[in-house]
Amino acid sequence: MMKSLEDLIQTLPFQALAAQHLGGVKVSGIVLDSRQVQPGYLFVALSGGSTDGHRYIPSAVERGAAAVVGSRPLNEIPADLPYVQVADTRLALAYLSAAFFDFPARFLTVIGVTGTDGKTTTSSIIFSILRSAGLNAGMVSTVNAVIGDEVIDTGFHVTTPEAPDVQRYLAKMRDAGLTHVVLEATSHGLAQDRVTACEFDIGVVTNITHEHLDYHGSYEAYRAAKARLFQHLQTTVAKPQGNPRLAVLNRDDESYDYLNDLISGRKLTYSVGSTADFMALHAEYSPAGLTFQVRFDGKNLIKMNSRLVGEYNLSNILAALTATIGGLGIPPADAVLGVEKMNPVPGRMERIDLGQDFTAIVDFAHTPNALKRALQTARRMTGGRVIAVFGSAGLRDRLKRRMMAEVSAEMADVTILTAEDPRTESLEAILEEMAKAAQLRGGIEGKNLFRVADRGAAIRLGVQLAKPGDLVMALGKGHEQSMCFGEIEYPWDDRTAMRAALAERLGLPGYPMPYLPTQTS
Repeated sequence: MMKSLEDLIQTLPFQALAAQHLGGVKVSGIVLDSRQVQPGYLFVALSGGSTDGHRYIPSAVERGAAAVVGSRPLNEIPADLPYVQVADTRLALAYLSAAFFDFPARFLTVIGVTGTDGKTTTSSIIFSILRSAGLNAGMVSTVNAVIGDEVIDTGFHVTTPEAPDVQRYLAKMRDAGLTHVVLEATSHGLAQDRVTACEFDIGVVTNITHEHLDYHGSYEAYRAAKARLFQHLQTTVAKPQGNPRLAVLNRDDESYDYLNDLISGRKLTYSVGSTADFMALHAEYSPAGLTFQVRFDGKNLIKMNSRLVGEYNLSNILAALTATIGGLGIPPADAVLGVEKMNPVPGRMERIDLGQDFTAIVDFAHTPNALKRALQTARRMTGGRVIAVFGSAGLRDRLKRRMMAEVSAEMADVTILTAEDPRTESLEAILEEMAKAAQLRGGIEGKNLFRVADRGAAIRLGVQLAKPGDLVMALGKGHEQSMCFGEIEYPWDDRTAMRAALAERLGLPGYPMPYLPTQTS
């Protein structure tokens, strides 16, 4: 595929500040990483963050870049280099990527899902409902991208993919004849314009709680980043299939009043415990899943069964029903079928069973709110003790370390603190910070509070402490496939580690514990 650079620049919804030598330049790809440049590519030099992409222009040119887009003035750029100066390189990257692939989102009905917790599960439920309704649907989440029969893993420490990848996925969906796509939109993806030019038709929020304050600086800034999804609804172009332009809001969440006041267009609400457009009634919880009724349009009532567990998944299901029945007019019977067919998302309250006499679960809960909800669900699933194994990431939001330790000390019977991507921070210092917070809420080291630096050994301890009827949870990693120590990613899967610990207790061969640099034996 070759595109005229002049034609691409003309599609930008803003004026370039300056340009040189664009005539006749053709580009065959767009990248933001100079190491990915191939001959004929357009290199977009991003500014801001931990590094300045302009430093890598010489490397990009050496690799064969046909042109460069950046924010530096022409007098700082080689005089013979085809170059475009813009005020916002991330915004330019999003629109140029969309234009390069002929604006694929304009041929699709795009449902965006954002929130602190539950995005991937809610996206997956919506996807299941769309497929049950006979629609040709795709999905891009932080776990994978599903395009027809192709499943692309995106679970290696990523959030929303960068704009060129997002637009390439959308183009593949359009070219495969898909009509609908569910796109998970993280706060980073929204703030960094990775999902700009995705022409959203429906925006869904699960909740907005404490997370990523290391990046956004405050809860208010984080909330504003999430709200960008709903602002995108207002700029979506007219599509032949129509524009629902619907905002789906959680009536139970603290973000509701803010978003409700901010959004002027069409809105629908959902709630587990309050009056809303879609309401859950008579919910019954069990380790096997959920049974409940949903009232909508003030009068219609449907009965639902789901293999998902916990009240938070009830909320996720309601969000999906509101988007599909309320937003797209999906027949309720198809929506019921889609929910019933939905399997748990990998690494979300995933049970690991090797025949032990207690319950073992791996879950992605890595925020204070998600941890609280996971422990609440655990309490409903067992009459025994709840043993929680988790950590808190290095070089990320420090405040949540204390908050998560406090939540576990109050709600779990046993708390085991361990590594979770310490990166270049001191793991010992992270665990000390968390242990002090847990102690202030009743944690007693050696009794109901333990510090085990090696995550495999921590999960092993949780399994060893479990008595018949107890529940052991490894929290925070879920589906992820690596753990970062220093600047090195080590292969790691909590589910593999849990199986190894269970097999060791049960005397089953063939389940080795994955290696981490904290391993002592």
